[in-house]
Amino acid sequence: MLDRALKGSQGYWGWLVFLLVLMGIGAGCWLYQFFEGLKITGMSRDVSWGLYIGQLTYFVGVAASGVMVVLPCYLHNYKAFGRITILGEFLAVSAIIMCLLFVFVDLGNPVRIMNVILYPTPNSILFWDMIVLNVYMLLNIIIGWNVLAAERKGIHYQKWIKVLIYISIPWAFSIHTVTAFLYAGLPGRHFWLTSIMAARFLSSAFCAGPALLILLCLIVRKVTRFDPGKEQIRTLAGIVTYAMLINVFFFLLELFTAFYSQIPGHMHPIVFLFKGLDGVGNLAPWMWAATVFAVISLILLVVPSTRRNEGTLAVACAVLIAATWIDKGLGLIVAGFTPNPFETVTKYWPTTPEVLITIGVLATGFFVLTVLYKVATSIKTEVAA
Repeated sequence: MLDRALKGSQGYWGWLVFLLVLMGIGAGCWLYQFFEGLKITGMSRDVSWGLYIGQLTYFVGVAASGVMVVLPCYLHNYKAFGRITILGEFLAVSAIIMCLLFVFVDLGNPVRIMNVILYPTPNSILFWDMIVLNVYMLLNIIIGWNVLAAERKGIHYQKWIKVLIYISIPWAFSIHTVTAFLYAGLPGRHFWLTSIMAARFLSSAFCAGPALLILLCLIVRKVTRFDPGKEQIRTLAGIVTYAMLINVFFFLLELFTAFYSQIPGHMHPIVFLFKGLDGVGNLAPWMWAATVFAVISLILLVVPSTRRNEGTLAVACAVLIAATWIDKGLGLIVAGFTPNPFETVTKYWPTTPEVLITIGVLATGFFVLTVLYKVATSIKTEVAA
């Protein structure tokens, strides 16, 4: 079926070439980082995780959100989602590839990643994170490819695929739960030390991931002959709305806990994000922008007329993705390290090579996604014809 990816319009090939250029620039910057070390990034002793791990956190959520189409389709027999389930599964595959690459570039020396395999430590959350991510990627590849192949032949997929589908549903929740435990299990970081962290991760995942899937469905409809369907997009919009409401509610709970209790360790990171601390406030404009984006998205999503209009729905999804990315992909990481155990603030901001490497990894993920979507939409169109 991969031969479908070798046929396409000039726009398709132009997009792939553009992504390859970005991948090449990112690879060149990574080689520079490999030889010079992580000192070329904005990270330091006090802020040892930065943009790379922030993107890992965000895209694990995007991968986990695939369950929002898999669960209704296969478990509740919601036939309408049968048209877009493969799109959600392939989005999960590309998202996990990006996650693994972000770990790869964050290690500095990529050989270190073998230590997780050669010297397994079951008491380490990182060890379990590696397992759940790789298994979830394999599950989505096997399920998506076999279901698509069966659809192409006009037959029902084999029974053993159903077993993998049932396994993949709780597994999707596990990947972001385990990622949340990476943070919530660190007692010296007050901003992350909260039992609601996993719930916050899942709620943000289940709004940001389907929002991205909606945008991808609209793009697929525009650039291919495959129509994901209006009912499917409207149902996804409802899921995004409820998930975003829960996500905002959970964050407000954190604000109440921190400021009503007046515990300095819980207040300082939030003050740092929205106002600045000890003269360092470079993230404050970003966090307030995220707040504005979140409010705009909620207004557009909660009002039925704007949610059902695909133009305003696209705007709502775009600003929602921006809001959740700023919160989880940037603010969450830096705030967890601020202030450090000595109650001082170390400024962090990604350097140019760090940003270019990140763009290169994102381009790699979207290259894989484009190829997979080309195969999926070509076969869907062929079957429909």
